[in-house]
Amino acid sequence: MKTNLGAAAGNSRRTAKSDSAFRTISEAAKELGLQQHVLRFWESKFPQIQPMKRAGGRRYYRPEDIDFLSHIRTLLHDQGFTIKGVQKLLDQNKGKLPSEIAVTGQDTEAAGSDMAPSAAAPAAGSVSGPDKAALKAVLGELEELQAILRSGLQDAQKNP
Repeated sequence: MKTNLGAAAGNSRRTAKSDSAFRTISEAAKELGLQQHVLRFWESKFPQIQPMKRAGGRRYYRPEDIDFLSHIRTLLHDQGFTIKGVQKLLDQNKGKLPSEIAVTGQDTEAAGSDMAPSAAAPAAGSVSGPDKAALKAVLGELEELQAILRSGLQDAQKNP
């Protein structure tokens, strides 16, 4: 009677890496719920992301790289920041991780509307001071865009 020792050994092997282990780009992407090309793109936009590269260009992400990428992902995907907004946030705070920074409405107004989250606005009566300032900044930008669109539409109607 044959036994499948290889299968038994394979099942007992650890499948997860240690928290302190380096990750390849595929492992990092899977852990963060992103595509590999997104990580490469973010490397071009955020100089703080510098994975180690071995011969042949293979990337290895350190645990602190994964943490930083996780914070970038949260700002971009969950909080609605733009890439430009996150860049400004990092520039203003000397490259600190976003989790170390408390963003207020005044910060978003001072840095420009790129930093303002794009989430849907809550009911007008429930908006607090910092949130109200952020919403005013977004509203101002939307009004400017509306004026540009109206002007473009009028030009298009005049010159079909």
